[in-house]
Amino acid sequence: MSCQGFFTFLLFTITVWAARNLLLFAAGIPARTFFIFILFEMFETEIRRYVESHGLNAFEPKAVLFDMDGVLYDSMPNHARSWHESMAKFGLNIAPDEAYAYEGMRGVETIKLVARRQWGKELSDDEAAKMYEVKADFFRQCPKAQKMNGAEELMRKIKAGGLKIVVVTGSGQKSLLKRLIDDYSGLVTPQLMVTSFDVVHGKPNPEPYLRGLEKAGVKPNEAVVVENAPLGVRAGVAAGIFTIGVNTGPLPDKALADEGASLVFPSMAALCDAWQQIMESRYAVL
Repeated sequence: MSCQGFFTFLLFTITVWAARNLLLFAAGIPARTFFIFILFEMFETEIRRYVESHGLNAFEPKAVLFDMDGVLYDSMPNHARSWHESMAKFGLNIAPDEAYAYEGMRGVETIKLVARRQWGKELSDDEAAKMYEVKADFFRQCPKAQKMNGAEELMRKIKAGGLKIVVVTGSGQKSLLKRLIDDYSGLVTPQLMVTSFDVVHGKPNPEPYLRGLEKAGVKPNEAVVVENAPLGVRAGVAAGIFTIGVNTGPLPDKALADEGASLVFPSMAALCDAWQQIMESRYAVL
């Protein structure tokens, strides 16, 4: 559910609930209690829809699969600029905002796709790989991307709850992958990471998330995907996993919702704040 959809849903639910519960309002129900009720109502609805649409008996998260760029790091502006400036050297045009739409794909596949569309030509993997190295060089020269606000706190909540943490990224930026383990020390491990080097098909193919499930040793209904990119959301949904969108970029919320995200939050901090309610809401559909 998008941020805009959330407020529409919230207003509708408040109106209906108030009409049915005037006595509770007269009794002075605390505003916080009322708001928590609304959140549970929304989360239960989306979890129930997921369970029923997949023919499941339960939703029992044991692992959370995180994308990296735009989720754990505020790195997408650097990627967008790097794509635009590096590909211009080859005569390809990737507008900065357009880079967000391609996010999640393996870099080589992004280049081959854009070349196919703009040149009408099929590049070999070797040709695309050489072009990607130029993009990687541009990225390494960008300012250091900061950790996404709320991401580490959310991970600590997840770990405290006994769930595994898996990082599933289409990135092949070795410098950022190495930094990830240091910045999220005790939370992210190489054994529970899936990168562009681990898969044949990148997002939106479900292979990266299926590989993430395999590494975590869990089934689709035992996991949650956290994604900021439309193609990443599509991959998570195709893998049969309950997928949460976090809109940290310039694309509209609808771009994530249209790909099947069950919930869409405006930031990692907002998702962190709601995490406990989401986890508790699953018990209502057992």
